Amino acid sequence: MTATGADREAAGSTTRGYWWWERRRSVALDVGLALVSALECGLEGVEFAGNTGLPVSVGVVFGLLAGSVLVVRRRWPIVVVLVSIGMTPAEMGFLMALVGLYTLAASEVPRRITVVLAGMALVGTFIVTYVRLRQSIAEQADFGPGDWYVPLVSVFMAVGLTAPAVLFGLYIGARRRLMESLRERADSLERELSLLADRAEERAEWARTEERTRIAREMHDVVAHRVSLMVVHAAALQAVAPKDPAKAVRNAALVGDMGRQALTELREMLGVLRSGDALIAPVAAGGGAVPLAAVGQAAAAAAAASEDGPRLSELEALVAQSRQAGMVVELSVDGELRPYAPEVEQTAFRVVQEALTNVHKHAAGAKTWVRLAHRGSEVAMQVENGPSDAAVADAGLPSGGNGLVGMRERVLGLGGVFVSGPTDAGGFRVSVVLPDVSGPHSSPSGV
Repeated sequence: MTATGADREAAGSTTRGYWWWERRRSVALDVGLALVSALECGLEGVEFAGNTGLPVSVGVVFGLLAGSVLVVRRRWPIVVVLVSIGMTPAEMGFLMALVGLYTLAASEVPRRITVVLAGMALVGTFIVTYVRLRQSIAEQADFGPGDWYVPLVSVFMAVGLTAPAVLFGLYIGARRRLMESLRERADSLERELSLLADRAEERAEWARTEERTRIAREMHDVVAHRVSLMVVHAAALQAVAPKDPAKAVRNAALVGDMGRQALTELREMLGVLRSGDALIAPVAAGGGAVPLAAVGQAAAAAAAASEDGPRLSELEALVAQSRQAGMVVELSVDGELRPYAPEVEQTAFRVVQEALTNVHKHAAGAKTWVRLAHRGSEVAMQVENGPSDAAVADAGLPSGGNGLVGMRERVLGLGGVFVSGPTDAGGFRVSVVLPDVSGPHSSPSGV
């Protein structure tokens, strides 16, 4: 389990407490360097006191104080470099100069300041080396090098005491910034992955909800229509049984056939639902965002099963069932019947089926017109019923109020147009236009 950026920042904040140091080893390192630098400057202070005529104790104390400045190199690297430059004429603080230049180059100090201070250190070292070397040569009469010797050695000494520390500090600073950038990018990727996981879980939940809604809509269409016809036939059977036993027998056979058809279609729908649950359950037990794949497989299985659903070619049989239940239905078809995408044909069939079911429920005995039109790149249908016949007894069918909502969801899901409402004659009309999704798309123009 990897720690996020917030965890690392929290861990880093807990290690603070030593002024500007973040870790104990940083304190130990800086204090150790300051002690070594103070010891070096203190020893060099003896020679400095002898050259200037000051008491030895003053030179030693001056060296100890100046060398101990190295302890603040992380907080004030500019101060350390300035002190080392100031001590260059006294030939003191070589360790402080090297560490100070390295720290300055590796810090977040603007580069122009680093260049200026490094240049000052370079020039100061060159001047001091040049002067001391000329004095040493002047004291040795038997040694007479050329004019090039002193400047060349001074340049080598100045560059050798400043350039390596500065270059190494620049490298370490760039490497540190690169690591921080990579760490920030890793934290950003962790956050993005967390967001993607949350989004995947949301999509999985949305897919499950959509699948449950689709299956509930299918079950409503199948069961509501079949059972409505069964209730109508049962009422007719109850009315004609004493008068016409032969017709009662035919109605009873129709009720049995419709019941078997309803059970068959219901079993198919439950089989799709069960297969979807079988796909989702094992993956959901493992947690994470993987259930989205399982939901996708369940949706694919449901889509495959839906390809075996009803077709527009079965519309006449559907109308015939309503006629057998006593409804007066007229079917008219404009255009040549042609195959459409399975979801288009199934949606068109279900719309007509649900509209006829609503007529059975709410307008018993009303005359009904079913119109189907095949157009260039769309199919249109309309189911309209007249006013209910008051002489026909109400079958007493319950209504859940979801029929029109389910039809609208189906049609809009395919990019179609759905219009429903009462007519001037006192009836009700449902009009639908569906695009042929298997061919070129065109905007539905209405009925």
